[in-house]
Amino acid sequence: MSTDADCPFCKIVAGEIPADVVHRTGSTVAFRDLNAQAPTHVLVVPTSHHENAAALAQAEPGVVAELVDTAHEVAVAEGLEGYRMVFNTGAAAGQSVFHVHLHVLGGRELAWPPG
Repeated sequence: MSTDADCPFCKIVAGEIPADVVHRTGSTVAFRDLNAQAPTHVLVVPTSHHENAAALAQAEPGVVAELVDTAHEVAVAEGLEGYRMVFNTGAAAGQSVFHVHLHVLGGRELAWPPG
């Protein structure tokens, strides 16, 4: 498993930085976003470090499916009737932590198209 000693999400996975963890599997950790953009805003990350979704898909394609499955389990546990899953890839798309993470957003009407 690859990690990055300077990555805040790797530190959350390792338990070095506290987080409100809502779900954990062998390959994923889901925790509440500190900068929530909806009543429910959870980040689902792989336990291994990859910069973005495309890099994860090349290295560990099965983990991409597990991220989506974990996101669904979180949405069900949160009682969401509908929800959005978002991967941001690159700074121009709003990615600020370069450890792939899947945003799970719900609990309010979500406009389309997104910002």
